[in-house]
Amino acid sequence: MRRPRHLVLGLGLAGSVIVADQLSKWAMMAIMRPPRVIEVTAFFNLVVGWNRGVSFGLFNTDSPLNAWVLPVLALSIAAVLAIWLSRTDRRTIALGLGLIIGGAIGNVIDRLRFGAVFDYLDFHAFGFHWPAFNVADSAITIGAIILVADSLFVRSDIRKIPEETR
Repeated sequence: MRRPRHLVLGLGLAGSVIVADQLSKWAMMAIMRPPRVIEVTAFFNLVVGWNRGVSFGLFNTDSPLNAWVLPVLALSIAAVLAIWLSRTDRRTIALGLGLIIGGAIGNVIDRLRFGAVFDYLDFHAFGFHWPAFNVADSAITIGAIILVADSLFVRSDIRKIPEETR
């Protein structure tokens, strides 16, 4: 009984991330037309960025291969994570996987619609700019942190050794 509940939790979270990501991108595209930089604070701007590559702008080229290879790769990874989600009996794992799946699909939607991922959040300090990102990227990062933290700090159930075999 736990597996379906965790599957529903993870898929529900994934769906929520997709909706939040796409709505925020739609709103930011409307606000940022024509493209410009809006200084919100001394360390945070809203910008218009188009990432044709992967995380942090790696492989950010106009290669037509990116328009098809990256979405197929992201959907393949999301499918593998969905299988893992369907088999987990741990709520924390379901939350992490749901965030990653939702973020990946949110960015795939951009790639299919625009050929690139729309990024608009820009943090900077002391002359250093973190690469621009969006809600989907944040969900993927938080989901990955949850999975890593779970694997490092959460003790899994250890089967007890029967008394007679000790």
